[in-house]
Amino acid sequence: MTLPYEIVIGLRYLRAKRRTRTISLNTFISIAGITLGVAALIGTLGIMTGFKEDLQAKILGTTSHVVVQERGQATMKDYDALVTRIETVPDVIAATPFIFKQVLLTTKSGVQGVVLRGIDPEKEPTVTEIANNLTHGTLGALEAGLVGAKTTIGDESTANHASKPGIILGKELALRLGVFLGDRVNVVSPVGTISAMGMTPKIRPFRVAGLFESGMFEYDSSLAYISLQEAQKFFGLGDTASGIEVKVQDVFVADQIASNIQVALGFTYGARDWMQMNKNLFSALKLEKTMMFLLLVLITLVASFNIVGTLTMIVNEKQREIAILKAMGATPNAVMRIFMLNGLVIGGIGTGIGIPLGYTFLWLIQNYWTFDASVYYISQIPVHIQAVDVLLVACSALAISFAATLYPSWQAAKLDPVSALRYE
Repeated sequence: MTLPYEIVIGLRYLRAKRRTRTISLNTFISIAGITLGVAALIGTLGIMTGFKEDLQAKILGTTSHVVVQERGQATMKDYDALVTRIETVPDVIAATPFIFKQVLLTTKSGVQGVVLRGIDPEKEPTVTEIANNLTHGTLGALEAGLVGAKTTIGDESTANHASKPGIILGKELALRLGVFLGDRVNVVSPVGTISAMGMTPKIRPFRVAGLFESGMFEYDSSLAYISLQEAQKFFGLGDTASGIEVKVQDVFVADQIASNIQVALGFTYGARDWMQMNKNLFSALKLEKTMMFLLLVLITLVASFNIVGTLTMIVNEKQREIAILKAMGATPNAVMRIFMLNGLVIGGIGTGIGIPLGYTFLWLIQNYWTFDASVYYISQIPVHIQAVDVLLVACSALAISFAATLYPSWQAAKLDPVSALRYE
């Protein structure tokens, strides 16, 4: 099969001046620039996507996909019937009630303000990953309490120690309070009871029944769990809850499912998905990823100047050959195609090498760049490369490479054969 003469001539112009099959130094530098630009883009986008998905997984491991609450009300009645109605909505996996309050935790060695969540120990694992995040204890111990390695604390007997309800603390929160499995923690409600002395804070002792580690410092340092029934008793809520947690099939269409839940329950109830509740965080991550892509595209743009310089020098060196081609009948469009092909070959080879180089760079980082797990919340840099990102990088590199050929190609196409051959 005979190739068009534009391709044959264009590929020949990319070689060194001597009659060898090696490419010229200028061509090599141009290809290397595109390669490094593509590899840098692939590496950066892969790391940023990995961090975003790792953060997303940690958030969804502690919070539910959708939260349903009654509009204008702090509590929700008849939550069991609402749970049943919510579970009939398409794409809903499970639902469970919860109580959400802010309290103070006090121990002999510390005081900390936290968010206290009352949960159903049996249903909570169907909605969140709290059971998998436990490093010590079980959710079932919330109702019965738990005596760890210690049998007594102070002068308390083992019977009194085991009779108190259980509480599960985050790892960082337990360190701040200086408590371990089985220790006593006092829960202080800022909304107390009215007595002759005025407003008296409500205080109740709990026993540390478990510790969890979600991987999110904000959760591990400011979140505690007790059973739903104990929360209702402690806060005097009766048979009510703060809201209902919902788990859905596809987290990326949670907003649509939340709308369906709201329609099923009526305007009295509002449903918010996890993206809406963490809108500022994920918007910031998306903006950061976009800006990093635009900044790193500058590397490819700088490399494209090498293409412009290389093609400009080829046009100047090959004026005689270009004039002969035009004298033999080559059209200006055919001459432009010759040099456009050169730029696309440089961009294509650079992109073809840069993509696997970027993958190799990410593999090395993921497997050989580790962190001290006792200091950082991650031991390895999370990496995930999306096909759409690779396609975007490849198209951007090829488009920039093609754009770099326009001016040199136009210069070659408008060359006057008479002027070029006048003194030959």
